[in-house]
Amino acid sequence: MASNSSTHMFVLIGIMVTFMVTTCNGSFFQDFDLTWGDNRAKIFNGGQLLSLSLDKVSGSGFKSKNEYLFGRIDMQLKLVAGNSAGTVTAYYLSSQGPTHDEIDFEFLGNTTGDPYILHTNIFTQGKGNREQQFYLWFDPTKNFHTYSIIWKPQHIIFLVDNTPIRVFKNVESIGVPFPKNQPMRIYSSLWNADDWATRGGLVKTDWSKAPFTAYYRNFKATQFSSKSFSTSNSDSEWQINELDAYGRRRLRWVQKYFMIYNYCNDLKRFPQGVPVECNH
Repeated sequence: MASNSSTHMFVLIGIMVTFMVTTCNGSFFQDFDLTWGDNRAKIFNGGQLLSLSLDKVSGSGFKSKNEYLFGRIDMQLKLVAGNSAGTVTAYYLSSQGPTHDEIDFEFLGNTTGDPYILHTNIFTQGKGNREQQFYLWFDPTKNFHTYSIIWKPQHIIFLVDNTPIRVFKNVESIGVPFPKNQPMRIYSSLWNADDWATRGGLVKTDWSKAPFTAYYRNFKATQFSSKSFSTSNSDSEWQINELDAYGRRRLRWVQKYFMIYNYCNDLKRFPQGVPVECNH
């Protein structure tokens, strides 16, 4: 049953189509550079496994060698186990500069036994403020789970184990900028954010539990060609309908039972009215 559902998901979001240019499923040595943290970032198992660590001196991070403009990015992560309060594991796409675009997964650590918070955000032209946060329906520290971003000119979809948790549509027609012109690299970092990450900074990092370590495997990048976004009749349907009925049910399930913050519902933050994209 699971395999059928998984296949169904691939079809419904139009990934398994003839428009792929490149599918990269190589090694971390080929695809990524370790960017900071000295030897706290490691690639091992012949390039099939990567780890980031954080101690009191420093965190660590990596970035992709390649830039991407539209596609699907998959990565399996196993997050910091035990008492991870104060730590943040960030995994995101970003361009550079003051008007950068960015698509974010951030995993906010917690005290032992309390759930991680999955924080998502989207920046366009240097401006974010589009946060949605979720609890997960599993313990992300016990096993590897797949976190995916599908980025097309029509929409951005966040997925966890192939279940859609968030869809951000392109509504440039009503004046909302959408990231579609700046190629992005993949970044990840593990760092100390105990001034805000856990209960608004009330719970601090317990350095006696350091080093804190997160693991990565099974990176896959599928880039789409520009031809795949033509408006011919043959492929216009899959462009417009980002999720079919099954995908929409899964999305509603996640948002009903696991979403804990949605900027579109934060009237205190937006007393003059929520951002216009919230109504589309």
